Amino acid sequence: MTMLGQKKSISNKEDFIKSIDALFLKLELAYHYQFYKVFGTDEKLKEGKKLWAISLKDIEPDVILDAVESVVSSQSYLPTLTDLMKACNEINRMDGFPSVEEAYVEARRSYQPRASYNWSHPIVYFVGKKIGWNIINEKDSKENFNTFKHIFNALKIQAIEGKEFKIKQSKVLNDRKPLNPDLFKKLREKHKV
Repeated sequence: MTMLGQKKSISNKEDFIKSIDALFLKLELAYHYQFYKVFGTDEKLKEGKKLWAISLKDIEPDVILDAVESVVSSQSYLPTLTDLMKACNEINRMDGFPSVEEAYVEARRSYQPRASYNWSHPIVYFVGKKIGWNIINEKDSKENFNTFKHIFNALKIQAIEGKEFKIKQSKVLNDRKPLNPDLFKKLREKHKV
């Protein structure tokens, strides 16, 4: 099973590298003179790719490619890294899902009963449930976030492919009956409260 995971990781890394190369190629073709003014030497191009890759490392390759298309079609000047990151965030929001960061914060801020919590999307609930609410609430670490991100992205793909995520309401909550006010009155009299 580890080998399969490693292959997937290598494949994702290769796709990411290809998306960064394609990003720079599109920028070069669309903004030829401006591009060479900024990334005119091999050293500058190498450092630029490294900086952009580090900054975009948490974004899916398809989103990066869609974002560069969006930016190229809407800007007449060479976009900055910030422009591209904003375009990536816009594309991520268009699919109806919160960003991974927003979902992680939402899961950490949620409270019991979680099945009744007003989630931005049901997959946030299922990610938290899969990881374990105690783990999410107890420690806020990079490792915890990366685990959340991995599961969130996997469930997001399943949701996009048509899987429905429905949160079942707790039977205990639905079967509750209101407390008897007479019982409260008797208890107050008994304990002189």
